[in-house]
Amino acid sequence: MLREQVSLQALNTFGVAATARWYGEAASPAELAQLLADPRVADLPLLVLGGGSNLLLTRDFDGLVLRYTDDHIRAIARGRDSHLIEVGAGMNWHAFVDWSLAHGYVGLENLALIPGTVGAAPIQNIGAYGVEVERFINAVEVFDRERGCTTIHKHDACGFDYRWSRFKRDGERDRHIVVNVRLRLPRQGELQLDYPGIREELATMGIAAPNARDVFDAVCAIRRRKLPDPAVIGNAGSFFKNPIVAAEIAQALLAKHPGAPTFDAGAGRRKLSAAWLIDQCGLKGYRDGDAGVSAQHALVLVNHGAASGADLWRVAQHVQATVRERFAIELQPEPVVV
Repeated sequence: MLREQVSLQALNTFGVAATARWYGEAASPAELAQLLADPRVADLPLLVLGGGSNLLLTRDFDGLVLRYTDDHIRAIARGRDSHLIEVGAGMNWHAFVDWSLAHGYVGLENLALIPGTVGAAPIQNIGAYGVEVERFINAVEVFDRERGCTTIHKHDACGFDYRWSRFKRDGERDRHIVVNVRLRLPRQGELQLDYPGIREELATMGIAAPNARDVFDAVCAIRRRKLPDPAVIGNAGSFFKNPIVAAEIAQALLAKHPGAPTFDAGAGRRKLSAAWLIDQCGLKGYRDGDAGVSAQHALVLVNHGAASGADLWRVAQHVQATVRERFAIELQPEPVVV
């Protein structure tokens, strides 16, 4: 069912005020096709909304805001060492990670407490603590708006890269709506413990021989301590991607700042810490009215109360300009900016 002039303030984790000209929800591809064919919205711009946790609305949206709500989970193939699990795009991501551990699967524990929905996970190729979701994705099923039907993209056709997939490309972003994600989840596997902070957190918890649930708990504890809770103060988590640069640029940075954190990114590239760059510019805790940079974590922009999306975008641009001026490095936003 379509509704007109719907407030989006409660549907984005920044909590900024914005209105959708039209708003609709669908729970199946058939409902999706019917909704998109409605002549009132058929030719309007489309914004697909998941958990609203990877989004900055700087204005009202003069089009259709759509939520896909199917949140089923089912095993579609069972092997000796792993199972193929299909998940509806509307499923809450953290709840699915919790479900996977409760049902004896391993691998997703490092991705605990990432906000948003399962449908957003492959689009963004979400990652944390040394793990990216593409490692487990078998296929992504989308509703193709041009063809008017669902199509399945196997892993190698998804174009995964750091915080990237083909579904973020111009043209693809508006054409494909994720409806199901298929993940191959192992029954056993080596735990990923080498990302900074995990072993230390496990040691603090008094756990010498951790299992996957222990890692899940450790990641949750770290994230809750380091990142502000959107239920308490509006934010969208990490706002900037960690920049990936040529190894020579990273070496030049290290020559001037020996303590700068860098990580291997393959193919002669290094990943830098956006949080470190922002912190070095003295912007942690920066505030412009009710918009600002979190005092808890430099990578997070926050709404202290009544900031507009435009206010937050102005702060983001200030952070970009300051880092560019000091380090000659361009920070790219991680959320979708409307």
